[in-house]
Amino acid sequence: MVFKKKLFVAFTPSKNDNRPVRDIFVTLVVLGFVPLIFRRPYVGALVYYWLSFMNPHRLTWGFAQSQPFALIIALATLVSLFFSGEWRRIPRTRETMVLLLFVGWMFFTTQFAYDQVTAAKEWSRVWKIQLMVVVSLALLQERDRIIAFVWVIALSLGFYGVKGGLFTLLGGGENLVWGPPGSFIEGNNEIGLAMLMTLPLLRFLQMSAEKQWVKNGCRIALILTGVSILGTHSRGAFVGVIVMLIFLAWKSRQRLPAMALVIIMLPLGLLFMPESWQDRMRSIRNYEQDTSAMGRINSWQFAWNLAKGQPIVAGGFGAFNRDLFEWYAPNPDDVHDAHSIYFEVLAEHGFIGLFLFLLLMFLAWRACSLTIATSKRARDDPELTQWGDLARMVQVCLVGYATSGAFLGLAYFDLYYALVTLAILVRMAAESRITEVYARGSTSQAETVTTAPTRFRGRRAQALGRLYT
Repeated sequence: MVFKKKLFVAFTPSKNDNRPVRDIFVTLVVLGFVPLIFRRPYVGALVYYWLSFMNPHRLTWGFAQSQPFALIIALATLVSLFFSGEWRRIPRTRETMVLLLFVGWMFFTTQFAYDQVTAAKEWSRVWKIQLMVVVSLALLQERDRIIAFVWVIALSLGFYGVKGGLFTLLGGGENLVWGPPGSFIEGNNEIGLAMLMTLPLLRFLQMSAEKQWVKNGCRIALILTGVSILGTHSRGAFVGVIVMLIFLAWKSRQRLPAMALVIIMLPLGLLFMPESWQDRMRSIRNYEQDTSAMGRINSWQFAWNLAKGQPIVAGGFGAFNRDLFEWYAPNPDDVHDAHSIYFEVLAEHGFIGLFLFLLLMFLAWRACSLTIATSKRARDDPELTQWGDLARMVQVCLVGYATSGAFLGLAYFDLYYALVTLAILVRMAAESRITEVYARGSTSQAETVTTAPTRFRGRRAQALGRLYT
């Protein structure tokens, strides 16, 4: 028990901790990246996502906690782009077009939002996230940068997976795992979804690592992150982890051993958790007796009624408020947040917004499928094989988000849009690799990919079209 307390204090700020050492350290680290960003703008995108996902300043209890570090890094990145000349053409793909349409539609509905104050505040956060998505698409197109992007995401959120896993094991699963305070993932449900979407990326890094100690480290992080997800006591994350682990095993190269491992390890993890956790998970079957579940259903019906009543612009950001509940909710006194990415978008941006949101998810999935199909036809090329593995893991992440997101209101979570970015970048990298192989005249490799089922447009695509015909 003493060790558990010391471990928890080592990573969690205390109100009685007046030592500014951690604040100074975090500030120096963040500001120390600024000169490097001016030399290499892509570093700014990586540092931005590190700050967004790990929130290291939220682990302090002094002046650093409220500093706009992400804004500083974003501005440094944009200035560096302007003067460095490293800006590249943003990939003109179906995914990017739909993403920009979705962002434009959110801006349009914000102009007609019922709660203009809340809508303006939320829009300010959303457009900044989408701006960095565009910057990342322009800067992270090279192979090493894409892999570095995956490492940043996995390590930033894997930190909380390892920390939460140890905390859960030492506490016997009794205490809840929480995210960094004041962040997107502060709640137990939110951090559960974030760690859930991190598992496949850790798996990819474990598969692609060359050094054994890196593989072992990723394996340990995988196990502890899985335990940490259970430690959140989040029913949405629990449903998502079951679906995602089955899909993860199905997507693995060695399908049968992976499925056997899931069948063995999952029940062991469930048996470790205490009776209070078991009772909470069993409440999923008796949702009619759960006030929280009934509150979610009430908010979902509210979202549907609001979208029908305002089919074009719906309610805008901040639609889940008491005034609108009085008009559209079956039980106007039971005011809840969306608790679902789908109903959140539906209530705030209407049927058009929901269509664009779902279309973006589908196109990201399709981009990964095309990358996987390409990698299967070029098994002797290690780089294409790596891109195929990463595309599979991104698809597993999307499955986790789509499943758990049905019960969590994280429609604008920047991790999801980072995964869409990864799907686009990996597809581009696979196409570039095929073009490179074709340009070298390596017929033994080129012939293996001549049956890829896709269509192309544009200059580079014409070369790919000749390769595929």
